[in-house]
Amino acid sequence: MSKVQASASEALYDVLRDGMVIAVGGFGLSGIPADLIDAVRASGVKDLTVVSNNMGVDGKGLGVLLEAGQVRKVIASYVGENKLFAEQFLAGVLEVEFSPQGTLAERLRAGGAGIPAFYTKTGVGTLIAEGKLLADFDGETYLQERGIVADVALVKAWRADTLGNLEYRFTARNFNPVVATAGLVTIAEAEVIVEPGGIDPNHVITPGVYVQRLIQSSARVKDIEQRTVRSRPVLASL
Repeated sequence: MSKVQASASEALYDVLRDGMVIAVGGFGLSGIPADLIDAVRASGVKDLTVVSNNMGVDGKGLGVLLEAGQVRKVIASYVGENKLFAEQFLAGVLEVEFSPQGTLAERLRAGGAGIPAFYTKTGVGTLIAEGKLLADFDGETYLQERGIVADVALVKAWRADTLGNLEYRFTARNFNPVVATAGLVTIAEAEVIVEPGGIDPNHVITPGVYVQRLIQSSARVKDIEQRTVRSRPVLASL
């Protein structure tokens, strides 16, 4: 049965509610489900807890949810590109839970695998460990981190089939695979949608069993947070 929906708003209309936890794939502006994020913005839901590597930049990506005042709490590993984020955090408007990047990825993976908690050395002896359980294993101290299960997971794929099998490309793969498994409901957007059998099974990264709904992403400019270039060297004349 096809999982393709007519639009992002249709895919989200009956799953969004105030106060829910939303996990979002992407890294900065790379591999973000922009159409689904815009649909969340348009829905007007509020008091959201957003789990994502970061919150995009001002006016783009997840930054639009901050501008609309829809986010109450953020669980992220990096937030340095968003001025509004900093302003809301310092003003006490936004609650922030920082999680080391590898730990955040593992928390999402664990949640998707049904693992409620795990132990890691990352963060021991730092502010990250405050209020968390510690345990010794083989003479080393570890801290307990909880797995993350989101009410809704939003991901971006390069190619999908109508059954929800997903394939990612290059750096846009980033957090999307672990986010896709961590949602009670997972909704994906894809640049290319093909019929079943249109993706080599060896290339499927997220099996369709994890994906409940799918939309065709709109054509849009793929923004770059910081474009860094260098001058081409002047070639000596032959």
